[in-house]
Amino acid sequence: MSPKFFLAVMVLLIVAGFVVLDHRDARAGEVIPNSEYKVLDPIRHGNLTVFPVVAAKSYPTSEFLTLDEGLRSGEVIVTESGSVQGLIRRHPNPGIRHDGAQVNRLVLVNNSKRPLLLLAGEVVSGGKQDRVIGKDRIVPAESDPVDLSVFCVEPGRWVATSEHFGASEALYGGAVNTAKAPPPMAIMVQPSVRAKAMGDKNQQAVWDAVNAQKTQVATRLPIAAPVQAEVAGTSSYARVMENSEVRKQVDAVAKPIEQNYQSLIRQLRDRNAVGVVVAVNGRVIWADIFASSDLLAKYWPKLVRSYASEAVVTRAKDVEVSVHRAQEFLADMEGRRETIENEPGVYRHTEVSGDGFKAFALTSLLPKTGFDVHVAKMAE
Repeated sequence: MSPKFFLAVMVLLIVAGFVVLDHRDARAGEVIPNSEYKVLDPIRHGNLTVFPVVAAKSYPTSEFLTLDEGLRSGEVIVTESGSVQGLIRRHPNPGIRHDGAQVNRLVLVNNSKRPLLLLAGEVVSGGKQDRVIGKDRIVPAESDPVDLSVFCVEPGRWVATSEHFGASEALYGGAVNTAKAPPPMAIMVQPSVRAKAMGDKNQQAVWDAVNAQKTQVATRLPIAAPVQAEVAGTSSYARVMENSEVRKQVDAVAKPIEQNYQSLIRQLRDRNAVGVVVAVNGRVIWADIFASSDLLAKYWPKLVRSYASEAVVTRAKDVEVSVHRAQEFLADMEGRRETIENEPGVYRHTEVSGDGFKAFALTSLLPKTGFDVHVAKMAE
């Protein structure tokens, strides 16, 4: 064997050894090479496990207005379809008529000078029924009326409680009228309900999920009989979550994780903490990823409550799930079918259906953007 040939063989063996080691490291769940996102060690409370996710890159998102900010300032108006006559952005007091309302349609006007970000799963309360937004989207700044595809999360009511829609008090214990209380926020429905709106896109499936959640709250939480009756008697998802005893149960799970992760976000800001992978009872069920830490921080309080709401009604023996499993879930985006919807110059919405999952990406097409603002993935 010539010295040159021997040297070449040794180099190949050494390179092969590194390849094997790299593969072994990836299988251990520490790092998956070339992955845009990295999953970190989890935060656990009972049967809820939340894995922080950091990104290789962060994007500027300060221009985006959230639904909470828009409703709070009054710059965003949501009303029943058919209740706005000849509404254009410049009219401060649009003409109102009381016909033409539809269960699965609302009208939104963004009077702000900032583009509005809407996330599937956010609930607006009021009108003839509470509704949940069915799809992520971006509404341009200073928009004319936009038709929203929504789903009812309050079966049984078709009587107007207010002219316009607003946020729920559920996040703040109903204390929104006190001077020291934070303003209300639009709640985010729990993943099992959110999945029906985003994935099934079926009103009956959403109603079935809402009714199942009410039944689980009434039968599985340690709450008094009068509260069980009150929960069973309301048709509103938001009202169930606003009940003081139910809120206590959710807070017991949500608050420790919310506070721990908020602290972690601050610590990891330079590493671009942008999202989470969520597991309940040892099964990975969901992921929410944002374009920046700032955007994640805005949505985090209501997201963690939605995860906790799922956990408190699906209690089982606590089972740990590994970082490697969470990283695998996040990395697998290869699907059998892809559906793309475009609003030219505003956004692109991509839905990917794969083996045992659906993933959704909202890409901003506004000037100086071109990045994914929000990515959601759910296990089926």
